[in-house]
Amino acid sequence: MKRKENNSGSGLKIIPLGGLEQIGMNITAFEYEDSIVVVDCGLSFPADDMLGIDLVIPDVTYLKDNIDKVKGFVITHGHEDHIGALPYVLRDINVPIYATRLTMGIIENKLKEHSLLKTKRKVVKFGQSINMGQFRVEFIKTNHSIVDAAALAIYSPAGTVVHTGDFKVDYTPVFGDAIDLQRFAELGKKGVLALMCDSTNAERPGFTPSERTVGTTFDGLFEEHKNTRIFVATFASNVDRVQQIINTAYKFGRKVCVDGRSMVSIIDTARNLGCINIPDNTLIEVEQLKNYPDEKQVIITTGSQGESMAALSRMASGMHRKISIGPRDTVIFSSNPIPGNEKSVTKVINELIRKGADVIFQDAHVSGHACQEEIKLIYSLIRPRYAVPVHGEIKHLKAQAKVAQSLGIDKDNIFILSSGDVLELSDSGAKVTGRVPVGAILVDGLGVGDVGNVVLRDRQHLAEDGIMIVVMSLDRASGQMVAGPDIVSRGFVYVKESDELIEGARQTVEDALQRCLDKGITDWGKLKNTTKDILGDYVWKKTKRRPMILPIIMEV
Repeated sequence: MKRKENNSGSGLKIIPLGGLEQIGMNITAFEYEDSIVVVDCGLSFPADDMLGIDLVIPDVTYLKDNIDKVKGFVITHGHEDHIGALPYVLRDINVPIYATRLTMGIIENKLKEHSLLKTKRKVVKFGQSINMGQFRVEFIKTNHSIVDAAALAIYSPAGTVVHTGDFKVDYTPVFGDAIDLQRFAELGKKGVLALMCDSTNAERPGFTPSERTVGTTFDGLFEEHKNTRIFVATFASNVDRVQQIINTAYKFGRKVCVDGRSMVSIIDTARNLGCINIPDNTLIEVEQLKNYPDEKQVIITTGSQGESMAALSRMASGMHRKISIGPRDTVIFSSNPIPGNEKSVTKVINELIRKGADVIFQDAHVSGHACQEEIKLIYSLIRPRYAVPVHGEIKHLKAQAKVAQSLGIDKDNIFILSSGDVLELSDSGAKVTGRVPVGAILVDGLGVGDVGNVVLRDRQHLAEDGIMIVVMSLDRASGQMVAGPDIVSRGFVYVKESDELIEGARQTVEDALQRCLDKGITDWGKLKNTTKDILGDYVWKKTKRRPMILPIIMEV
């Protein structure tokens, strides 16, 4: 297969294929001569104007063009914005996957759904290194809002790059050990070429509180609402948060029910791998809730981001088949809305309040990302020659660049990249040497990439203006109109109350088409264009709207 080269020489190329200038869709290629290692392979969720789209995944054309170089995917942790695109990308780039145990457990659930379990997989322990062509990749223990998150030390002949993944510095994590700051310091002493650091909270001063502080908050909330049934909505993948909810529920003698398909799946995986400890006889099924009084129940559910089909949203709208929420219920939102989800979350909160529930949506969450002082700590330990902020929108990347400058890193050694940029690091320095193809591939149902900008524009047009379909029949021999034109409208006007408008439109089109036919014009393309132009002008004059117009000609 033909390789697509960016530049000659034997420098280390860092090529972000997604994840910059946005939250989500994290994927970065590291290339040295005949080897490419890919860090993460995430998805993002559709913007408001992507009507009908389920997921957005990165364009990996560059990896396809260089498939013989790609040695594998190295995954930092198990969140959707870092692993969600794997089942789609592996169809074309089926190379080994390396990840820690819980991350791999979640990935395997996805691969099972997509019948991709033949893909080679290797579970890696912290401190372990994997040789991948010209690269060696070491997994380093960090803390995040999911267990088994890792930073990566990527060794190449050109030097060492440290990629933090999503992280925070938590000295008292709920499960497992604290972040391995000693290893970061050891790498710093040996010399690090570049640091790629999480920028999500780079605008926030101070430190991110420990995850354990949420446990104390839950204790207070459960004490305050001990006579009500308690619902807690959080991210499905936040296993440590679920652990603390279970700990508090057990302390207060409550039974715990987990509802929401994604959360049930992840908790089962975490339990099988020993990443969560659930006391005996604490967890119950939805069907068993009727056996216990409300004040002895805790329901942990998905839907903290207002997702329309998540369990909490269905409960709030009365669509859940087994659980309904009422005035004797307390609902705790243990998360902050992801940017763009605020309206959806507010809608669910209002529906819950309308049902009489007591809704708590403050103080029951801490971030999983490092704030400025933790970012400073990592920079101070690693002392990189170059800084490459990652994970975030441009404002987050710029905020981290300011932090790096405040620590003495030269402005010329800080690179704010865009997805697709090729940053080449070598003995002679660092510079952006070119670009590779990048973009967003839209997933709609089972279709991957078959919905593009043209289809989205049509959907936008239909959503905003509706459609008018004009149906007519022409005689094959004479070319004369023998039936129609008939007009069918959807999403434009309510036909039963717009008889005069529709009849006027029909008559206008009929007159125009008849003039064409009288002149001997029987070309279907010209007749369709005439219909669009005449009808479009008529409707605009009458309504100041521009619906999509679809002429259909049948030959009889």
